[in-house]
Amino acid sequence: MSQQFTIPAVSRSDKGKGASRRLRRQGLVPGIVYGGGKDPQMIATPHNKLVQQLENEAFYSSILNLELDGAVQRVVLKDLQRHPAKPFILHFDLQRVADTDRIRMHVPLHFVGEEQAPGVKAGGKIHHALVDIEVVCEAKDLPEYIEVDVSGMNLGDMIHLTDLKLPEGVEIVALTHGDEAAHDEAVVSIQADRRAQAAEGEGGEEETASEEE
Repeated sequence: MSQQFTIPAVSRSDKGKGASRRLRRQGLVPGIVYGGGKDPQMIATPHNKLVQQLENEAFYSSILNLELDGAVQRVVLKDLQRHPAKPFILHFDLQRVADTDRIRMHVPLHFVGEEQAPGVKAGGKIHHALVDIEVVCEAKDLPEYIEVDVSGMNLGDMIHLTDLKLPEGVEIVALTHGDEAAHDEAVVSIQADRRAQAAEGEGGEEETASEEE
């Protein structure tokens, strides 16, 4: 079952950098909510609560409940501005969504079965080319993550975007641009450990030199 996240927020009317600084001094993060056929609305939420929820990976790819002015709106997180040097959130953007709205979101990839993969048991290394993908779907079909099973991969094997098993109604944005083959990126592969091979090669050379001596 999908996790439920709630963002408590208050409306705000002051605009500008000065107003935003005052909010931050009060422990609030300025933000905006837009979409859903309504006018954009400026809001603010407690910094500590937002930071706590941002620690959960699923928060970024879930339908969120925005509690504002005594009502609950369904939203998704569309943008987040962090301070470049300090652990502070400077601003956030939310988009209102209905169940049947088609939305584009980045969804994390969860890799499973790495320890069981024959290629790993043979000394290979897992290389993750992607850690998330952008999907398009109706809001009600938005997955928290996409699972990638690598348990059957051998040395030299590779999984591409077209190999991923997607929930019904979910499409990968990169594969909707026409030439599917041209956009079929690698997701994960198992390759021989070059450092181990190099070490073995050096050891072999030393043994040969000793034999010659």
